[in-house]
Amino acid sequence: MSTNTIDPNTNQATNRRLWLNLVLLYLIIPLVLLLCGGDWGWWQGWVYSVLIFAAGIGGRYFAEKRHPGILAERASMEKAKSAKPWDKILAPLMALSLSFPLVIVAGLDHRYGWTPLMPVWLNILGLVLIVLGYAFAAWAIVENRFFATTVRIQTERGHTVCDSGPYTFVRHPGYAGNLLALAGIIVALDSLWTLIPAAAALVIAVIRTALEDRTLQEELPGYPDYAERVRYHLFPGIY
Repeated sequence: MSTNTIDPNTNQATNRRLWLNLVLLYLIIPLVLLLCGGDWGWWQGWVYSVLIFAAGIGGRYFAEKRHPGILAERASMEKAKSAKPWDKILAPLMALSLSFPLVIVAGLDHRYGWTPLMPVWLNILGLVLIVLGYAFAAWAIVENRFFATTVRIQTERGHTVCDSGPYTFVRHPGYAGNLLALAGIIVALDSLWTLIPAAAALVIAVIRTALEDRTLQEELPGYPDYAERVRYHLFPGIY
């Protein structure tokens, strides 16, 4: 039910600025992790840094290739003004909870040894979960041309239900993928203390998912039928 291209008028200079901001963001997150960790030989930290950069930039690159102009659409402050009032609070909270608190706590945990080192096989399992989670979230961005940073019905763009790709498994695969990666971060980076910011991120994500799903049920044509076919919001068999 989704089409493959959009054709907004985007300025090349604006696009360059957006890409520069994205690249800086996905460099700063791992840099904070490594600085807090205080160990430039921390192999788990370096692997995680590569994974989050590849997922953050790669997912958006392929989304832009498939839906030209989607990057500018997602970054539009004018469009964000029409977001639901509750999401003007929850959207930045969720974005923050999935990034800096996690890497700060994990880095400090590594520096001061709060959590005993876990077996290498468990670290590798965590990295696999991170790969799967970030890949699933990136797939959602690429698949859904209406994937936005804030919750709003995009009537000016002919908003329709996306029911293909990862949306055949759960209704909110972007959130689901990032939450799966949270579990991986805890064991990949040897940090049980990261459970605290991870739990906060989970609570924020579940609240936002419930409010977003209610909005879509009430305002997006075709979504109630889709919700009948795809029963679970985030985790098949659980929620």
